[in-house]
Amino acid sequence: MSVARLPIEDINQNSKRAKTDILPVLGFSDEDKIRTIQPHDDALVIILRIGGYDVKRVMVDQGSGAKIMYSDLYKGLNLKPKDLTPYNSPLVSFEGRVVIPKGQIRLPVQTGPEVVEVDFIVIDTYSPYTAIVARPWLHTLEAISSTLHQKVKYPSEGQVKEILGDQSMARQCLVAIIQHKPEVESSAHARRDL
Repeated sequence: MSVARLPIEDINQNSKRAKTDILPVLGFSDEDKIRTIQPHDDALVIILRIGGYDVKRVMVDQGSGAKIMYSDLYKGLNLKPKDLTPYNSPLVSFEGRVVIPKGQIRLPVQTGPEVVEVDFIVIDTYSPYTAIVARPWLHTLEAISSTLHQKVKYPSEGQVKEILGDQSMARQCLVAIIQHKPEVESSAHARRDL
C-alpha cells in the first residue's frame, strides 16, 4: 500500500481553509438574558444603519416576510417619489386598515462589516417604528433573533456578532401604539361604506 505525503505547507493551507469554512454556532443561553428586564413580552427593537444613516426604532419581525419603511423615515432619508419603484399589493396596518404602498425602494442595510440590500415597501400610515425588517433580511444575514433575549446574532468573519435590542424603546413604541387615536372617518364617508 502506498501513501502519498503532502508537503507541510499544503497541510497547513488545507487546515487554514477548513478553519475559515467552519461557521460559528449561533444560539442563545440564559447568559444572553443578563442585561434584559425579565419576564417580558417586548418586541425586538434595534438600531440599524440604513442607507448610510443610523436609524432608531427598527422592529425585527421574524414572523413576517414584508420589509416596511414608514414615510417618516423615507422623508428623513431625503428620498423622493422618483426613487421608488411600483409596488401594487395592499397591506394591512396596525390599525387593521388596508394601506396602499407608495412604492418600493432598495437600500443597503449595514450590520458591522456586513451589508445586505433590502427592498423596503414604503407606506404612509402611522407607526411608532421607522422600519420593520423581517425573515428575508435575517435569512440573507444568516442571523437568528430572539425577542426573549433581545438580540440578533449573526456570523461575521468567523465570529458571532450581536445586535442588541432596546427594551426601553420597544416599550415606548408599545405605549405610542396604544395611545394613538386613528383618524376618525367623517360620517358621510362612513355612511357611504354601509
